[in-house]
Amino acid sequence: MTFTTRPELRGTFGMVASTHWLASAAGMAILERGGNAFDAAVATGLTLQVVEPHLNGPGGDLPAVFWSAERGEPLVLCAQGVSPGAATIERYRSLGHDLVPGTGLLAACVPGAFDGWMLLLREFGTLTLADVLEFAIGYAENGYPVIPGIPRTIEAAAGLLRDWPASAELYLPAPEAGTLFRNPSLGATYRRILQQARTPDREDEIERAREVFYRGFVAEAIDRFSAAEGGLLTGDDLAGWRATLEAPVTYEYEGLTVCKTGPWGQGPVFLQQLALLRGFDLRSWGLGGADFVHTVVECAKLAFADREAFYGDPVFVDVPLEQLLSREYNDERRRLVGSEAADGLRPGGGRLPSRIPEAPVTVGTGEPTRGDTVHLDVADRFGNVFSATPSGGWLQSSPVIPELGWPLGSRAQMFWLEPGLPSSLEPRKRPRTTLSPSLALRGGDPYLAFGTPGGDQQDQWSLVFFLAHTVFELDLQAAIDTASFHTDHFPSSFYPRQILPRSLSIEARFDPLVVAELRERGHEVEVTDDWSLGRVSAAGREDGLLKAAANPRGMQGYAVGR
Repeated sequence: MTFTTRPELRGTFGMVASTHWLASAAGMAILERGGNAFDAAVATGLTLQVVEPHLNGPGGDLPAVFWSAERGEPLVLCAQGVSPGAATIERYRSLGHDLVPGTGLLAACVPGAFDGWMLLLREFGTLTLADVLEFAIGYAENGYPVIPGIPRTIEAAAGLLRDWPASAELYLPAPEAGTLFRNPSLGATYRRILQQARTPDREDEIERAREVFYRGFVAEAIDRFSAAEGGLLTGDDLAGWRATLEAPVTYEYEGLTVCKTGPWGQGPVFLQQLALLRGFDLRSWGLGGADFVHTVVECAKLAFADREAFYGDPVFVDVPLEQLLSREYNDERRRLVGSEAADGLRPGGGRLPSRIPEAPVTVGTGEPTRGDTVHLDVADRFGNVFSATPSGGWLQSSPVIPELGWPLGSRAQMFWLEPGLPSSLEPRKRPRTTLSPSLALRGGDPYLAFGTPGGDQQDQWSLVFFLAHTVFELDLQAAIDTASFHTDHFPSSFYPRQILPRSLSIEARFDPLVVAELRERGHEVEVTDDWSLGRVSAAGREDGLLKAAANPRGMQGYAVGR
């Protein structure tokens, strides 16, 4: 028997996997009450906003990809808020910026997560708003045990937090790991939403909650705070935006149909990597061998170069996905993969951003550590399978709004202040986010939901897991436990947009001879700690059974089910 850090869970009733055990337990409790996967996902996601405030919050954003048994089709939820109506390149340039700042109010987009969760609850759920908010409110008001990442983040950002009065009042001094921490203002915000939305009709109550958030006291508080702090986001920006549902972008690989978000996110880059890799005999090299790692990394470089050259909000730009995923295009691109680590970015067309003078790395910018953001997967007995990667609204990236108990997000830092690029800043445009949940179908039926936090690394760490599971036939837990790796060869999606040419981060569990060979091939190898790269979780259905697994890295993610 192969040793794994935990068992792959199997059952018939329901499965929930997420990046925090309290959130997974909340989702499972909802399933036990008779709720479906969407009810459980909403409760899990709202709980994650409370117990992992350094990784996501109500001011953040939410992409999801899922299978609805009732509708019999895969769908994508886009709850990625847009840039403010006043956000123009000229405005930022006039303020002296070459890049959108990584922290503060100028980096704020419309907070999308709440509307996304409400849309899911209304359209696909069965329980009430009070049911799914119960756990988030309880942990905010009564406290939750602090995980070590929270004080580490607060201490690293303490100098910044001291300049934000409400943030300092809430988070300084940093709470000790393991102690109870409360956020009564956040709990009060959710209670007020419940009170103002209350009505006997379930769907009407959810709609009223959306109104309260985006046109009521929440929007008014955001409008006042943003104006006072020099931000561009207004109440009108919130009132004019709604989360949407759309069809996924898909690709066939190893008998599975892989479903991802559109190019307003980086999701299609996962598919581009698969399109390149299908021309190589990965099985003959073995999982974790030098040929395997080298080829996966070189294909990632090509796919992510295309991300930089082509991806953006398709409402504003024409992204040639059909070409990028075509056999002819990838046969041609595959020839660029040589025996040595390639230097430079080599997109198959389009235009890359111009290099800018190196900006200083500052506290609170970007995703502060490898693996930030949160993730959750749910599968239920009714046939629904769900995957989401919420993020943004981090405590260290924007000041807490005193009336609400949470900060806005900083997703606008993913725009370029250079005109004419697919991801250039424009008013009311979606930033090309890194958030990238995944769904795989088998024979047209839902098979697997999976994903990981990690910014630009999400579609690399989840790819290693996916290949370990599909190509090398490891079970979900063994695939998650597989030693991982990634490259930062392309511009970071986060301020200050640094590039590390030929970089290769690889866990120390790899054979030293493999590491030595990769260095000989020209990779700039950084050997990281044994269990440091990725926070993948997964849940799905197979032959009448449900299954799930969660990541041991970070010692907080958990899968539960029966």
